Amino acid sequence: MKHWMTFVALVLCIDPASGQNAEQGVNALQRLDGFSFTVLYNADHEERAHAMTQLCERTMVYMDGRLDFIPALQLKVLAQVDWSAHTAFPVYGMPHPVRDTTLVLAAEDNDFWRSFVPDTAQLPEDLVIQVRNAYGTPDGGLSMQPFFDLLVLHELAHLYHLQRPVDFPRLWLGELFANVFLHTFIAAERPDRFRRSRSFRAWWSRVAQDFQFTTLPELEANYELIASQHPTNYGWYQCRWHSTAASIYDRGGAIVLRKFWEGFRLPNGELDDAALAELLPHEKVHPSVAEVMTKW
Repeated sequence: MKHWMTFVALVLCIDPASGQNAEQGVNALQRLDGFSFTVLYNADHEERAHAMTQLCERTMVYMDGRLDFIPALQLKVLAQVDWSAHTAFPVYGMPHPVRDTTLVLAAEDNDFWRSFVPDTAQLPEDLVIQVRNAYGTPDGGLSMQPFFDLLVLHELAHLYHLQRPVDFPRLWLGELFANVFLHTFIAAERPDRFRRSRSFRAWWSRVAQDFQFTTLPELEANYELIASQHPTNYGWYQCRWHSTAASIYDRGGAIVLRKFWEGFRLPNGELDDAALAELLPHEKVHPSVAEVMTKW
C-alpha cells in the first residue's frame, strides 16, 4: 500500500513547469489527426495513442456539458526511449502535466507500473476477486495500466482549474475537485473503469497507517514539507480524498462538480476554517464537501 500512496504523492506534487525546457532536441513523434487537440505519439504505439486520446476527448466533451469550459491541451503518448526528451521528470510511467497545457503519459507497460501490482497472497479472498476482475490480463496476470489511465483524467482536471482559473481557498480543495471530476466522469460515462476505482478504494480501506500528519490544518501548514519529505504521508491524504470523492458523488450526483467549479470562480477573501465550513454546504458546493472538514 505504501507504493500506491508514494505514487499518488509523486504524481500530484510534480511542478507543472518541470519539463518546460525538455523539448529541445526531441525524438521525432507522430501527429494523430482528427481530434480537437494536438496529439503526439511514438510511432510504435498508435493504438495506445488512439485509446488515450479518445478517453481524454470523451471526458472533455462530457465536461463541456457540465462545466461550459474546454481547456487547451496537448497530449504526448511516449515510449520509454522518448521520455527524457519531453519531460524532466525522471520516472517513466508517471502521467503528469508539463506547464499548464500539456499532459505526458506512458505508451507501454513498465517497471514502475509493475511495482504497484498487489501481492494477492496478502489480500483476503473477496478482495483478490475484485482486484483480478478490475486489473486482470488475458494471460492470468495483473496490470495496473487501467489505474494509471484514470490518473491521466485527474491531471486533466487540474488543467481545468489552472487555465480558467478557479480560486480554491485551500490546497486540499483543488485536489478534492480533481477527484470529484474523475469520479463524476467515470460514474456517468465509463462504469467499467468505475469498478476498477472502487476496487482500489476497497483495497486501501483494509490498510491501517500511522502518520505524523493526519489533519487538514496540518496539511495546509506543512504542504511542501509533507510533499517533499513525507511522500507516503502525502499519499495517504490523496487516498482519503480519492475515497471521499466517490462518497460525495454518491450523495450529491454530478451537480456537485458544477457547484464546485462555479463556487470558487471569484476570490472569497481570507476564510478561517469555521467560515469555510459554513460556506461550503449551502452557498458553494454541497454538505458532503463541508463534511470533509467537519468530519475528517
